[in-house]
Amino acid sequence: MEKIYLAIAIISEVIATSSLKASQEFTNLLPSLIVITGYGISFYFLSMALKTISVGSAYAIWSGLGIVLVTIVAWIFYQQIPDLPAIIGMILIILGVIIMNVFSKTVSH
Repeated sequence: MEKIYLAIAIISEVIATSSLKASQEFTNLLPSLIVITGYGISFYFLSMALKTISVGSAYAIWSGLGIVLVTIVAWIFYQQIPDLPAIIGMILIILGVIIMNVFSKTVSH
């Protein structure tokens, strides 16, 4: 169940972060409400996932996937196309999360 909680936390964080631009510095009501609600849902479900997933592992997955997914959303909705260094950086983030979760003894499985 904790993996589902973590997935919900990631998806809601991506929705919230992606809505920040549309909120126009919190002057546009609907996107602003989406940001606030999305982050609230995200942190709630992240805390639920932390019942059995270690903080370091959960945060690495949450933030790493969040970076990649927000970049994809920005590409689609805002035409913010990542350049090669950005893509390489995201690949390194994903590899770091994988290495941490597969090889680290500090990560609970």
